[in-house]
Amino acid sequence: MSREMLQLAEALASEKNVEAGVVFDALEEALSIAARKKASREHMDVRVEIDRETGGYRTFRRWLIVADEDYTYPDVEKTIEEIQEEIPGTDIQIGEYYEEQLENEGFGRQAAQTAKQIILQRIRDAEREQILGEFMTQNQVGESVVMGTVKRSERHGVIVELGRLDALLPRDQMIPRENFRTGDRVRALFLRVDELGNTGRKQVVLSRTAGEFLAKLYEMEVPEIADGLLEIRDVARDPGHRAKVAVKANDQRIDPQGTCIGVRGSRVNAVSNELSGERIDVVLWSPETAQFVINALSPAEVSRILIDEDKHSVDVIVAEDQLALAIGRGGQNVRLASDLTGWQLNIMTVEEADERNAAEDAAICNLFVQHLNIDEETADILVQEGFATLEEVAYVPASELLEIEGFDEEIVEALRNRARDAVLTLAIASEEKLEDVSDDMRNLEGVDSEMLRDLAQAGITTRDDLAELSVDELIEITGVTEEAAKKVILAARAHWFTEESN
Repeated sequence: MSREMLQLAEALASEKNVEAGVVFDALEEALSIAARKKASREHMDVRVEIDRETGGYRTFRRWLIVADEDYTYPDVEKTIEEIQEEIPGTDIQIGEYYEEQLENEGFGRQAAQTAKQIILQRIRDAEREQILGEFMTQNQVGESVVMGTVKRSERHGVIVELGRLDALLPRDQMIPRENFRTGDRVRALFLRVDELGNTGRKQVVLSRTAGEFLAKLYEMEVPEIADGLLEIRDVARDPGHRAKVAVKANDQRIDPQGTCIGVRGSRVNAVSNELSGERIDVVLWSPETAQFVINALSPAEVSRILIDEDKHSVDVIVAEDQLALAIGRGGQNVRLASDLTGWQLNIMTVEEADERNAAEDAAICNLFVQHLNIDEETADILVQEGFATLEEVAYVPASELLEIEGFDEEIVEALRNRARDAVLTLAIASEEKLEDVSDDMRNLEGVDSEMLRDLAQAGITTRDDLAELSVDELIEITGVTEEAAKKVILAARAHWFTEESN
């Protein structure tokens, strides 16, 4: 039998053009399966060891040594106490295996057939890995555009044949209303490689909706981009409908927008046709936030903008006849511009901006009147000079206040002292309100000390109070970003759903 084993391994290795080690591994697995079937215990752990030189083999049953409290499966586990009773003085440790040699199972027809199936499967897996390796050598994840043929359509997507490799184009990575038939040629971005469960197999995933796909199509269509004369800085897409592309010239002699659009729109139309007619706006990139926002909102004309660095937002003020154009159908234009620039954009008319500014000025004026014990005229002067908080009045250099017409040293000193007293009083009141904040709200993920103060000031002191707020209300109270506000509110509401499920 030993000679026959070596001859079989040599024959299979030669026939299937694989390493002898692959064949021996498959034979060992086939023999272990045969031993389990003979014992009628499928869950028994059996190990077969073939001597690669002589062809002889031995069969072992083995158990994993576990702690007494972890003992679960008698067929494949023994406790450390149990093994010490069976073999006094053994030095075997938890996590190691204890083996008992069994009688070898004969290598019959069934075992040979099993071995052949295992070898064939491993050969297919090895070929698939080799093909995938060659594909990934030629293409980079997230950067390469590939061309393939539709092999078949499935419920979860389209299978695309890329030479010897099959890839998946999922439904959520296809442009809406886009349908492919068997045999259609399709171009897509090499998005990623997914693991298929516990099978060890891998699946190449493609995308036609990623912003990188549009950028790579432009690079293929515009030689100046490939040459480094032009650069695509950002892309924002509503796949199949509209996209905005921010471009920058690395050579000042080149017009980036005109170059990307092409003569009579030839270049932009070529990319648009590949994307099922997706409308593409070519936007001039700028390192200046204000200018970049203005460019991104094209074709709308912007009157002025106000940037809030703390909230990472921009108030965009437009004329009444430009409002609809700036927002776009269904908010598409402002949404894409926001994605492109990375800033939250708030669109408003000149009249709305003036009304809001007047309301803000009135609120600040009332704050000064109330806490500085001054009349409305003096408070209005402070507002017009750019003072917006009590802290600014309290701690700004006295020289700046003295520059205001009608303010002398006596008035400035009085204002500064009153402002400092007011700041201290409000801080004490704020700390007292913090004492009323419940522990469950203090311990919420995403809620920091600054947010707690703002919430307490607004009378929000319990987790349920916070949970009942809308995202817009939380943003208005605390000034956090929309994403942060959503996370905090979801965390505050989590216990509602837990209670319902119980």
